[in-house]
Amino acid sequence: MGFRDGISSLVLLALITAQSSLATPVQISSPVVDLGYATYQGYYNDSYDLNIFKGIRYAAPPVGKLRWQAPQAPLANRTSIQSATEQPPLCPQSGGARLPEIYGFNSALGNEDCLFLNLYAPPGAKDLPVLLWIHGGGYGLFGAEYDPSEWINTNDNGFIAVMIQYRLGAFGFLSSEDVYKYGKTNAGLLDMRFALEWVQEHIGKFGGNASRVTVAGESAGAGAVVLQSTAYGGREDNLFNNVIAASPYTASLYQYDDQVPTGHYEHFAQRAGCHNGDNSSKAAVFECLVNADTDTLQYASANVSTSGDWGSWAFLPVVDGDFIQELPSEQLLKKKVSGKRVLSGNNANDGVPLSPPFINTTAGFLNYIHSTFPSFSASDYSRLMTLYGFRNSSPQDTAPRYDTLGDSGSTALNQSEMATGLQQTVFDIYAESAFDCPSYWFADAFAGGDNKESWKYQYSVTPAYHGADLSAYFSIGVTTPTRGFIHAFQKIWGNFIINDSPVISVIDAKGGAYNSTVPVGANGDISWPKWNAASPVLMNLNTTGGTTVYVEVTDDLSYWIRDGPGVTNEFSLADASKWEGGRGERCEFWRTVGPRVPV
Repeated sequence: MGFRDGISSLVLLALITAQSSLATPVQISSPVVDLGYATYQGYYNDSYDLNIFKGIRYAAPPVGKLRWQAPQAPLANRTSIQSATEQPPLCPQSGGARLPEIYGFNSALGNEDCLFLNLYAPPGAKDLPVLLWIHGGGYGLFGAEYDPSEWINTNDNGFIAVMIQYRLGAFGFLSSEDVYKYGKTNAGLLDMRFALEWVQEHIGKFGGNASRVTVAGESAGAGAVVLQSTAYGGREDNLFNNVIAASPYTASLYQYDDQVPTGHYEHFAQRAGCHNGDNSSKAAVFECLVNADTDTLQYASANVSTSGDWGSWAFLPVVDGDFIQELPSEQLLKKKVSGKRVLSGNNANDGVPLSPPFINTTAGFLNYIHSTFPSFSASDYSRLMTLYGFRNSSPQDTAPRYDTLGDSGSTALNQSEMATGLQQTVFDIYAESAFDCPSYWFADAFAGGDNKESWKYQYSVTPAYHGADLSAYFSIGVTTPTRGFIHAFQKIWGNFIINDSPVISVIDAKGGAYNSTVPVGANGDISWPKWNAASPVLMNLNTTGGTTVYVEVTDDLSYWIRDGPGVTNEFSLADASKWEGGRGERCEFWRTVGPRVPV
């Protein structure tokens, strides 16, 4: 769902603060680029040897008559050179339901005029590959705050990065029969598509190669990446050739006129003062919303989004029969995807923090699965409880907590460093249905073909909650994970962007520690087989050694991190189908019940 996602918002708040203080622009020169419709002047940062442009407008302001419409090209502004040195305004922020404020998923007023992007390019760049990053946040939060400068440097300034913003909450994902009739559903997804088209038209002016684009994201951003790949039935538009999806959030994908999104639409219209009962015509309600005051709409979006169940967002992508034609669980099985290669990942503890942390009785567990999956049949519930070892789990969360090994011993079904017993079972059900299994399906969709390739990994560095991996690639000013792991991880992603493969050298994988453990392949590189659905292999990315430090965020959330000298990388290959006590079988279950999740 999103989170800088996850508690990663906690990481991210610190991350952004550190980046803003450590990456202050150094005005040595002022790069200028003429985009035709406007000329922008950025700045040069000598700490990273990068030209940086912040706040480039890629689409017209989606306000007034352009609310809930497809993005439009920006109007020409040739009167003066536009400054591109400041962070653009964030889109209106609609928080997650019932999450503690400390988690960082909080609503805030923003600016509807927010369709901007930030761009990082080495001076004198020529024909470089391009990363386009789509941020997470449950499709309701965050923006282009992430700074990839260190990640680019780790890869010898070998690629250009474009960080985009898109409409969020009700502004980007309002849906109902009326929105479909009078406007556009999935407006936020259309914004992303428009930004990809902008890259095709303009990236050459910054030294980028439009035929070598990697689209990447985490959580809701990764879910959006999946939806960009399956857009229009998987139509090949040549907007990107590579895809990186880190814990892709794909659950709760209803039909555009289903009662769930329609209920959110009606609730939103009521809070905005645009729905006066049965006497209001549908056209009049929509017109009222189009003309409403922005603050009124922003408060309405936030209030509706935060009124749901723990960790949920109200306004999400929908199956509209056009941009999204099928559920991902169905379309990915048919391998109807655009792009050539995918690097698909998930985190070891993806179920935290967006699933409820207070399930400590059998009754509470049964209530959770029935309320979360209300469309399941009796046989669905029975199968779920069998697969997740319901009868073997203790209701009480009293046993010692520790990380599983993944391929032996206790499994994530009822054991992690976050919880044990039925509470952990809830975490695992949520993780696999919303993030982990979609990452498997996405890898499957690119495997086995003549012109498709895929690789799969799991990020297991403690605490490995959903979004914790963000600090491994947006790493300026962060202290965990270790610098050796950050180097290896950034090399993996960077090599995929630059050389179309995540396979890196053993030296890079060890991250400067000679006693790190990594699978050794040929020619000084690590061994990392391509994903094959018949015999799927994942790379488990972990660390070991050092000192464990206890961190308590709230009464319901605590974990350990590895710190101090002696922490080394521990990478290993594993059978993904047998991983965590048979995740492959459980993912087939989630695919089977996909229409009833829906996912």
